[in-house]
Amino acid sequence: MTTLPRIAKSKAKPLISEEDDELPSFLKSSSESEEEEEEWEPKSKVASKRRLPKKPESKPKKAAAPRSTVVRKRTRKTAVKEEPNVSLPIAADEDSKDGLKLLHPKEETDPKPKTRTKKPKMPQGTKINVIQGKMDNLDSDEIPSTSAPLMENEVKQEKYEEDFTFDEPPLKRIKLTTLPQGKPVKHPGSTKHQEELEMNWDIVQVLSERTNIEPWVCANIICLFRDENTIPFIARYRKELVNNLEADALREVQQTLEELRTVAKKTHVTIQKIKKEGKLSGSLLTALLNCKTLDELDHVSAPYKTGSKGTKAQRAKQLGLEPAAISLIENPVELSLFSYIKPNVKGLTTIQEVEAGVQHILADMFAKDKDTLDFIRVLCQQRYICIQSALAKVSSKNVNEKDVNKFQLYQNFSCNIKNIQHHQILAINRGENLKILTVKVNVPDGVKNEFCRWCVNERWRPKRYAKPELMKILHNSVEDSYKRLIYPLLCREFRSKLTSDAEKESIMMFGRNLRQLLLMSPVRGRTMMGVDPGYKHGCKLAIISPTSQILHTDVVYLHSGQGFREGEKIRRLLLHYNCSTVVIGNGTACRETEAYFADLIMKKYFAPLDVVYCIVSEAGASIYSVSPEASKEMPDLDPNLRSAVSIARRVQDPLAELVKIEPKHIGVGMYQHDVSQTLLKATLDSVVEECVSFVGVDINICSEILLRHIAGLNANRAKNIIEWREKNGPFISREQLKEVKGLGPKSFQQCAGFIRFNQEYIRTFCSTQQTKLAAEGHALMAKADVQVISEKQGKKKRNPAANTVVWPNPLDQTCIHPESYDVAKRFLTFIGGNPNDIGKPDMQQKVNAVIQKEGIEGAAKTLNTTVHTLQIIIDGLTQPEGFDFRTDFEKPDFKRSIVCLEDLSIGTVLTGKVENATLFGVFVDIGVGKSGLIPIRNITETKLSKAKKRRSLGLGPGERVEVKVLNIDIPRSRITLDLLRVL
Repeated sequence: MTTLPRIAKSKAKPLISEEDDELPSFLKSSSESEEEEEEWEPKSKVASKRRLPKKPESKPKKAAAPRSTVVRKRTRKTAVKEEPNVSLPIAADEDSKDGLKLLHPKEETDPKPKTRTKKPKMPQGTKINVIQGKMDNLDSDEIPSTSAPLMENEVKQEKYEEDFTFDEPPLKRIKLTTLPQGKPVKHPGSTKHQEELEMNWDIVQVLSERTNIEPWVCANIICLFRDENTIPFIARYRKELVNNLEADALREVQQTLEELRTVAKKTHVTIQKIKKEGKLSGSLLTALLNCKTLDELDHVSAPYKTGSKGTKAQRAKQLGLEPAAISLIENPVELSLFSYIKPNVKGLTTIQEVEAGVQHILADMFAKDKDTLDFIRVLCQQRYICIQSALAKVSSKNVNEKDVNKFQLYQNFSCNIKNIQHHQILAINRGENLKILTVKVNVPDGVKNEFCRWCVNERWRPKRYAKPELMKILHNSVEDSYKRLIYPLLCREFRSKLTSDAEKESIMMFGRNLRQLLLMSPVRGRTMMGVDPGYKHGCKLAIISPTSQILHTDVVYLHSGQGFREGEKIRRLLLHYNCSTVVIGNGTACRETEAYFADLIMKKYFAPLDVVYCIVSEAGASIYSVSPEASKEMPDLDPNLRSAVSIARRVQDPLAELVKIEPKHIGVGMYQHDVSQTLLKATLDSVVEECVSFVGVDINICSEILLRHIAGLNANRAKNIIEWREKNGPFISREQLKEVKGLGPKSFQQCAGFIRFNQEYIRTFCSTQQTKLAAEGHALMAKADVQVISEKQGKKKRNPAANTVVWPNPLDQTCIHPESYDVAKRFLTFIGGNPNDIGKPDMQQKVNAVIQKEGIEGAAKTLNTTVHTLQIIIDGLTQPEGFDFRTDFEKPDFKRSIVCLEDLSIGTVLTGKVENATLFGVFVDIGVGKSGLIPIRNITETKLSKAKKRRSLGLGPGERVEVKVLNIDIPRSRITLDLLRVL
């Protein structure tokens, strides 16, 4: 058993002066900490003889190096022997009964658990050593693992390093209990900024407060993200560590975590900069380390920015008035401001100038004090604070009258900041940026009066009797601090938080809409005609096969007096290719084209075919048609015709087609140009990765564009996979992915569970390959290239692996991760199942029989695994081959006739399809040429279908709904609807 924990404990005992103890470790010299390490003694010796740190001449840096090397070697040796598993093993130790339990919140938040012995307080810099020591102890337990052992280069990365991050205290609490899968979550020892990110707040607690997620879950998520796990992988294969959080919640935690890390990094840079200039004081350091937002950091560090002339308080301090200001609070009896008058010094010539200087210093002290700011913030939460907007006084020459009318609702607007809607904030911000609106935050005078009374009578009350003239300076200082420093800070904080929350909600809404659109149920097995409507340049047609192959392209001019003749051409094409489904894009001339086809269908012009049509969004189709990807995919096709192909494929397989288009061009969401473009792109890319991963891809037929969106892969890895496939033939098993260049163990772990194999195709290929091995002179693909001609025996000897036939693994067709294959095989033995029966009714019956008898928890305990892992195994074994969970989502709404806007009346009940969801309502296509709006107040939980497993309270694009017409405004083409139910 390693002695690392004991060594780590001893580091808690070096003597540190009180002055040094006030400073964080990253502002102390490295030599001090190394001296303390050099002087370690066993506990028994320390009790009898207390040794002081050596003098700096002892050069502790060189002496400390061998100790670090020894520890690293020892840890590395243990890691290699026990083969620790970065991928979090599924099976837990049989001897550890709590190895399958989730971490209890009390165990995470209790700083003094009963199970631990009392220890002396340690400096923060040594905490990580204790953690690493415990992790090494846990490595010695014999815990069955279902994942591959670490490679040698991974072991090197995991050797002991004295890493430190500002979020390590919660990690220490995590180590009190083994994690649900039997081992603590390990994070790579590559955090370079060991001491740079230390703050006066606990990142896990702040993260928990901001996301409303349990601290132990936040701590686990931090570890998982640090270990470079992707959101789809965590959401599916690490459920027990994140308490079943969905991908949206994980994304929110990830974004908040990045914000906090950005604040910590910027704080560190600011501290180093101010320290270099020699302006860093103890109070300033504390104020900086207390900052939790960038606004707070800017407020504290503003006077110290390069090029700043300095604040009024700084100039007063330079005149030597700081002792007077401190004396006014601490000992006003002995304060005489007349003694500071210096006729020859500007700023000190009169008593009024001295009083003003003292007032500025006090005001600055009040505005930087944490307790004072906390009081005013709590006070504001209890009062009515409103945000107001009004029409700006600008000339009509600078602003378009049309733009002014867009903000008519906000030209005299006022709302409580607690009740204001997110879309209202975004609209007000846009109007302010266009200089159409002026915006201000109104804080009532009662807040100022109560704040001033509290400051004078409680927080900053002089400790001894103060003369009336000094009390007047104190009153003026408080009022000046509030008006000049605190009130502007509060306004910035309110506006910043409202904007940040509104942007996040807008982006999350965009992500939900995008997911709903990508996961629309594919329409397979149909030959389709895609129509890109147009007037002058005609309607572009493209007929595609059930496998998305282009069969025919053409252009017809339906709206230039040639409708009858062109109708005959369309009829011939539909009959020739036996195509009965028409997909019309919703762009220019959409409604006219729809009316044309609806009229012919009603007249049974296409008989004997029973033709139906649907309308889909063509957003992004024109952009994709001229993209390099489209040119590579359809090199010989005109860009105008490529858009028609894309429109048809959007119904046949929405996910495979829409991933080719930049997400922000798909046309869902709102205010996408007003939000953070970096955050928007990251969120949308993450949603695409989530959708593609959860649906899964057949690695032998999928495109490179689709493959690059799988979790753990990128453009280069996807390209290498395609090249391997072209060179060596189809992939037979997931294990062959490890042969692809650039796809290491971590990438394999993240992507393997989302890769699929068509077992029938693979079996046929393997049988053919085995037969052809004996054929003379026939070249097989890549590694199976063998010849049996006698004069070429030398080549056969040099390639002994060529005779080896790789046979498929039936588990590769499932969602079961390779790290769980051992558990899956034990489960198959447990139920008496055959791997070749995966997805068949017989397998379903055997699984149901065992689960009904043992229960899923009992079966998991018997197999020494977790319930979540076993559930994934059960799903993988019972789902039929080619299972696609998108079948539970909405299909396109196929129609034969059309309804006009004039045909509507109030009270009419219609069915429609959601086009877009916003923060103020949902737009529904009811087939009359204009979408109707369901106000957000009309969408309640009781109207939503509980039978569907909804990801969030709301409607998304593609869902079919039943609505009732509430109001019709024909001149403005506005239709107001009420939601009756979700179909």
